[in-house]
Amino acid sequence: MNNDNFPSKFWFILAFIGLFMAAAFSQSYKIVDTGQTKFYNNFSEISSPAAGAAFYGQDAQFTCQQPSYTDNGDGTITDNVTGLMWQKSADTDSNGEINFADKLTYSEALAGAASCRLAGHYDWRLPTIKELYSLIMFYGEDPSGYTGTSTDNLIPFINPDYFDIDYGDTDAGERIIDAQFATSTRYISTTMGGNETMFGVNFVDGRIKGYPCGSTPIDPEGKGFYVLYVRGNTAYGVNDFVNNNNGTITDRATGLMWTQADNGEAVLWQDALAYPQQKNAENYLGHNDWRLPNVKELQSIVDYTRAPAVTNSPAIDPLFNCSMITDEGGGTNYPFYWSGTTHANMQNGGSAAYVAFGEGLGWMEMPPNSRSYNLQDVHGAGCQRSDPKTGDPADYPYGHGPQGDVIRIYNYVRLVRTIDAAKDVGQFENAHPQQFELSQNYPNPFNPTTRIQFTLPTVSQVSLNIYDLHGQEVISLVGGQLNAGTHAVEWQAQNQASGIYFYTLQSDAFSETKRMVLLK
Repeated sequence: MNNDNFPSKFWFILAFIGLFMAAAFSQSYKIVDTGQTKFYNNFSEISSPAAGAAFYGQDAQFTCQQPSYTDNGDGTITDNVTGLMWQKSADTDSNGEINFADKLTYSEALAGAASCRLAGHYDWRLPTIKELYSLIMFYGEDPSGYTGTSTDNLIPFINPDYFDIDYGDTDAGERIIDAQFATSTRYISTTMGGNETMFGVNFVDGRIKGYPCGSTPIDPEGKGFYVLYVRGNTAYGVNDFVNNNNGTITDRATGLMWTQADNGEAVLWQDALAYPQQKNAENYLGHNDWRLPNVKELQSIVDYTRAPAVTNSPAIDPLFNCSMITDEGGGTNYPFYWSGTTHANMQNGGSAAYVAFGEGLGWMEMPPNSRSYNLQDVHGAGCQRSDPKTGDPADYPYGHGPQGDVIRIYNYVRLVRTIDAAKDVGQFENAHPQQFELSQNYPNPFNPTTRIQFTLPTVSQVSLNIYDLHGQEVISLVGGQLNAGTHAVEWQAQNQASGIYFYTLQSDAFSETKRMVLLK
C-alpha cells in the first residue's frame, strides 16, 4: 500500500459516500423552521426547560432549516430554503391597499395564476397547501377573542418584513381574522354537510382549515380569499417514503425519519413531550434522538388524496400505521396528533397545535340559534388547529368557536428524527430488500378496505391482481414497472360480496398468492 496515496483515496471515498447520501436524501422538500423561539408550560411562557424536566422537548428546543428570504425588488420574494419564488403582496388590484376588494373567489384565484405576468414570469401557479404552509411562522399570536379594532400590535403568522398581507377588512363587515389564503388543494371529501372544499391557510390566526370553494347560502357568489401566487420547485411538498422494514419510515424528500406506528393512546401535551424522552432511554427502534415533531414537520406527512369518508383511511400514506378511534358522534375515525409547537394566543400559551389525520369535526348548530347541534366534518382531514394543553374535554360538550370545533385535549403522538447521513447510511441500505416478499393483507378479515404490502429487490415489471373463490379476476391493483423497495396499495371492496378472495403478486422471477376474507 502506498501511504502517500492514502489521504487522497480516503477523502475520495468520503466524498463518494457524501454524494451517495446526497442523492439518497435529496431534500427536494425542505421544511422551513416554525420560527418559534419561546418556551411554554401549560399556560404561559417559561425559561428553557432542561433535559428530563417537565415540558422539555418542545418546538423551540430544536433548530431546523432556518427561514431565509431574498426580496428581488420586483414584487417577488425568493425562499432560499425551499427554492420557491413568491408574489410579495396580496394587493391583487395594485392600488396600494390590501382589503376586501383584493379577495378572489376560488375559481378566480385559479384563473388568475394563468394570466399573472409578475416580474416577467409566465409560470405562476396557485400554491398547494404544503407550498403555502411553508411560509407559516409560529412566532405569530392568534388574535381570536380580541375585541379591539386596531391591528397595530398584532403579530401575524408570516414574516411581515418580506410579505405584504393584511387582516380581515372590518370596514367591509369582516372580522380581523378573516384573512384566509387560497390554495389549489381540494378536499376529496366534503365539509359542512356537502360543501365542495379547499384547504386554505390563515396567516392571522395560524391555522389550516377547509373552506367552501363554491357558492353557499352565506356567500352566493363564492367566498373570497387573499392570494399569493408561487413558481419554481414543482417537487416541493411531494414525499418520497421508504419503509425501512424495522418500524421506521424515511422520507427522502424531507430528510426525516418517522415511527411507522403511533403511541397507541391519547395523552395530554405534557405527556406527549415526555414520550420521546422515554423511548430514547430505550434506544427505541435503534435510535435515541426521537422528538415530538414541530407542526410543519407533522403536516408534511399528510396525504391530501385520502379522507376517511372516501378512502376509509386516515389522511396519511398507507405505509404508516394509524390508530383508529371512536369519535364524539360514536363513529369510526382517526386521531388528532400533537406537535411540539405552542399555538400562542394574545392572552396566553395554553394551546398547542395539532394536525388532524381524521376528520376535522365540529358541532354545528342547525338551524342557527336552535340549540340543536349536528356533528360534521367542518374542516377536513389534514387541517391544522389547536387544543388546550390540559383540562377536561367534558367542559366542551359542543366544541368551541363558530364551527364548534371539537376539543379533545388528549391527542396521539408520532415521533420523528432528523436523518444523520453518516449514521444512517446502513439503515438506508437495509431499506432496499434483498428478495421479493408479499405480506399478508391488513386488516384481515376486513370491511371494506384492506392494505396489501409487498417488496421488490430490483426494478421489476409486476402485477398485483385480486381473484374470487372461482378464480375469476376481480380487479388489477398494480400493473407495470415499479422501483425496488416497499410498496403498499389499498383495495376498496365496498361493491364486492362477503367471502374469500385471493391476491397474487407476479413478476418474471416471482409469483405468490395469499388468501383474505371480506366480512361485511
